[in-house]
Amino acid sequence: MSATLMPDTVQGRYRAPALDKGLDIIELLANEASGLTRSEIVRAMGRSPSEIYRMLERLVARGYVCRSQEGDRYALSMKLFLLVTAHPPVRRLVAQAQPLMDQFARATLQSLHLVINEGPAAIVVAQASPPGNWEFRLRVGAQLDMLTTGSGLTLLACQDESRRAEILAHTRADPAALDPEIAAQLDKIRAAGHRLAPSLQLIGVRDMSLPVHGPDDNAFAVLTCPYIEHVGTFRNRALDVDDCLARLRDLAATLALR
Repeated sequence: MSATLMPDTVQGRYRAPALDKGLDIIELLANEASGLTRSEIVRAMGRSPSEIYRMLERLVARGYVCRSQEGDRYALSMKLFLLVTAHPPVRRLVAQAQPLMDQFARATLQSLHLVINEGPAAIVVAQASPPGNWEFRLRVGAQLDMLTTGSGLTLLACQDESRRAEILAHTRADPAALDPEIAAQLDKIRAAGHRLAPSLQLIGVRDMSLPVHGPDDNAFAVLTCPYIEHVGTFRNRALDVDDCLARLRDLAATLALR
């Protein structure tokens, strides 16, 4: 958990400067696909060159950061991704969900993704694609905002009050001061048991999001199908919205039982 995501009380109580520096470098590089030079990292972090050099060398030695062949740029390696996907609960969930998601995508001609909550975001941990050339999909590993995406809103809506407050604390949002429109959306989703509404990110896409409930009745994951209209040959083969929603509901119920 980075310093920027930790509640203020925790930040003040526990200090680990060296760890914070390493995490700051990792978070900085996470947003730079082509990497950064050491001088660029120094400027961005406002640290001394010697501090950054020592920390970078340790991150390289441990395999979290890789150095370019020229030796002047640093970028994240795949180690963090591999660690996350090897996490047993996530791995078990994906192993059980993937074949069922693939069946759904083939039957409906729609793409589908599965998200879980991690800190302030909803993280895509699995994705299924339909046959054919055209689809809308999210890549595995994508981080979705909790308050501005259908998946995030559905995850929030299908939590009890204490769990919802815990998630919102990571986003720095005050549960008691939520925007009335967002609060109304959460109530509507919870009452309906799903969200079927236009995408909050793209015009022309309707999102259908279904919670996957755990034993405590809180949603531990959400299945989202970004439903798109087909034309031509695929139009007659694709399921309509109601049939697609019914299949997605069955899939969510099956995963909840497993």
